[in-house]
Amino acid sequence: MSPRPKFALDITTIIEAAGEIADQYGMQEVTLANLAKKLGIRPPSLYNHFDGLTGLRKKLAIYGIDKLYRRMADAAIGVSGTNAVIAVSQAYVNFARFHPGIYEATLLAPDPEDVEVQEAGAKIVDLTVRILQAYQLEGDHALHAVRGLRSILHGFSSLEQKGGFKMALDLDESLVIIIQAFLAGIGDGQ
Repeated sequence: MSPRPKFALDITTIIEAAGEIADQYGMQEVTLANLAKKLGIRPPSLYNHFDGLTGLRKKLAIYGIDKLYRRMADAAIGVSGTNAVIAVSQAYVNFARFHPGIYEATLLAPDPEDVEVQEAGAKIVDLTVRILQAYQLEGDHALHAVRGLRSILHGFSSLEQKGGFKMALDLDESLVIIIQAFLAGIGDGQ
């Protein structure tokens, strides 16, 4: 029999433990058995908090999206225009650097059409639309720009995580140059 945990077992504690497993070992190791072992409980106890592995992955995805949003929103405080876009972009990439498993979880929501997952993601979209307002983008044009920026940031993060940048160039400088080129492009596309 597993020992009783020495802390209150609530959904936040469980999801944070799952995030630690994801960051340290990868999402493939986020299993009910591994999570229960880390928490010092029996796996069936987890069903009191979510519906199996699918429920856990959904909760972890939302947790990760919320955590990413907070990092991006904090980075946007007190800056605007190009500086805001660069700050938010750096926050995004740094989140993926320091929380690779949780970042992966944000991309693996079992059902991306789920209302809770969509609400969490909408906050990031809204934030990005707001920081891109300096470029007078509205409606669909703003959303296309958000998609473009996300594609750049995800691609950059993924390539970095997979060891795709082997040249002896500063990665943060590369990121700034790429974002500046993107912003110049959307500025010209008016």
